Amino acid sequence: MSPSPVQSDASGDGQLDTFPKLLLNHARVRGSKIAMREKDLGIWQAWTWQQVTDEIRALACGLAALGFQRGDKLAIIGDNRPRLYMGMAAAQCLGGIPVPLYQDSIAQEMAFVLDNAEVHFAIAEDQEQVDKLLEIREENSTIQHILFDDPRGMRHYDFPFLSSIETAQTAGREYDKTHPDFFEQSVEQGSGADIAIMLYTSGTTGNPKGVVLTNDNVIITARNGIIREGLTDKEEVVAYLPMAWVGDNLFSYAQSFVAGFTVNCPENGATVMTDLREIGPTYYFAPPRIYENMLTQVMIRMEDASKLKQRLFHYFMAHASRVGTQILDGKEVRTSEKLIYRLGDFMVYGPLRNVLGLSRIRLAYTAGEAIGPEIFEFYRSLGINIKQLYGQTESMVFICVQPDGEVYPDTVGTPAIDVEVKIDDNGEVLYRSPGVFHSYYKSPEATASTKTEDGWVFTGDAGYFAENGHLKIIDRAKDVGKLNDGTMFAPKYIENKLKFFSFIKEVVAFGDACDYTSIFINIDLEAVGNWAERRNLAYSGYIDLASQDEVYDLIQDCVDKVNEDLSKDPRLGKSQIKRYLILHKELDADDGELTRTRKVRRSFIAERYQPLVDALYSDVPECHIETQVKFEDGRTGTLAADVKIRNAKQYSPIAKAS
Repeated sequence: MSPSPVQSDASGDGQLDTFPKLLLNHARVRGSKIAMREKDLGIWQAWTWQQVTDEIRALACGLAALGFQRGDKLAIIGDNRPRLYMGMAAAQCLGGIPVPLYQDSIAQEMAFVLDNAEVHFAIAEDQEQVDKLLEIREENSTIQHILFDDPRGMRHYDFPFLSSIETAQTAGREYDKTHPDFFEQSVEQGSGADIAIMLYTSGTTGNPKGVVLTNDNVIITARNGIIREGLTDKEEVVAYLPMAWVGDNLFSYAQSFVAGFTVNCPENGATVMTDLREIGPTYYFAPPRIYENMLTQVMIRMEDASKLKQRLFHYFMAHASRVGTQILDGKEVRTSEKLIYRLGDFMVYGPLRNVLGLSRIRLAYTAGEAIGPEIFEFYRSLGINIKQLYGQTESMVFICVQPDGEVYPDTVGTPAIDVEVKIDDNGEVLYRSPGVFHSYYKSPEATASTKTEDGWVFTGDAGYFAENGHLKIIDRAKDVGKLNDGTMFAPKYIENKLKFFSFIKEVVAFGDACDYTSIFINIDLEAVGNWAERRNLAYSGYIDLASQDEVYDLIQDCVDKVNEDLSKDPRLGKSQIKRYLILHKELDADDGELTRTRKVRRSFIAERYQPLVDALYSDVPECHIETQVKFEDGRTGTLAADVKIRNAKQYSPIAKAS
């Protein structure tokens, strides 16, 4: 009997300690199995493991012909595309180091990473990304060669250092013929201790840092995750999150190379939901924002549905909230409730899972930010096995993960395989694991301040172990503060409670060393716009809609509900929101207000909107603000608005337990 995929590929075989070695093994073991798909012009194109290996070999040899050497860096810039993933593997085959960048980064942001990482070679998806590289190259000519994937718009780009990936592969095949042993010898030189990739942090408090990860860091962590969850080469995943993000590198690249499952690349960002439904992934990862957006779409559709459909939806969802998660976890439920759930599955849950593209899901993860308990329970009640995991770039994602049957909305699970976790005297979470990063690139001081000599890493998160042995994360350690009366102030906790509501897209909470909590709110333009249109409420755009009294009334109800919930928490009851405003513009990464992974830059926002913060801590009902913004075409302009400020309803907090 042949061994199972997990036994043969994820067992920890020391011979398969690099990505190129794993690649060649897949070509031998499952060469005819589909490794990658890409939707192009509405049609799914597929590559087997043998074809992927041949493409990577040609590209690696093509890079070698251009002068790429062991230790060189290769920038990867663009959306999720098979040839970009192949570019990462090609660099690794030569002993090089891929450095993926966020595709929505502006040229200035890219320039910092390219300069810091000392990148001389780059692979870009299309004309847009090539133009950014050319702009950077005008001031910094360290980029010696640029290869592009999509030739559209590139006809008249005549530069000696610029060519297509296909041209490089053609040259690579010729190089391979004249150097027949080069590729295999290059692959054999690699070892688990070699650097596999450099991933840059989001840079919430300054310039991003290059996190250096070895083959052992990435592959052992990927393998342990596969073993813990029982994944096989039969899985289907959809690669749609930024390639520069550690989560995509683990789930769409590393675990695919270890287990041998299939990775599917959507046509573009606008077609992800359609492509998700067509593929029907079995293994899925999304940050909380994606799940929130999905839920928002569901609620918008239900607002437009007939009264009968609305009644059916709310009836069966109420039933699912009572018994759905118990059924999913295999717990005892009365026969009558099971029958009602089965009927609900036929009429509501099943069709809804199909619309979301999650009908075949065996395992779904969420991480990156805390997910609202109500959102979490919503998906699990539908029968979707969504679990929280806790990690960071420096750990190659996995620190803690929720075991099957022990999934709680307020915890992030137990330590992953081979991971140790402890809490220091200040309440900060520390961990040690095979995934602990090698170093921060060219930053020994930052490395030493984050990682101890015996391998423990400071996460910067405040947390504790609950009685059930699961880790609970309260907030970023540096963000947890106190109101002037001594009440704990946990901004992310409050923000995430508000973001459960489909009308609210983003929240920034203030309160540390203040008399009370106050917040900025970004409304969700699509959800609130749909709500306004059904009420014949005219508006000209985001600024106009955000300032209307009816919208403030809508948001007031959300804020008041959160305050009522906070009042029941013995630790946070006095941190209820007292004053709030709806910001006149959407927070934007291009304006420096969010990172490229959409994390709030709290201190930057507080400084940028200081007049509004001051107004929240006064009794004025309105504040004038002028803000400089950056448009998509690179121009700058000024937005001016009179922002209204409202008081929220306060509830009597319950007494602290003695």
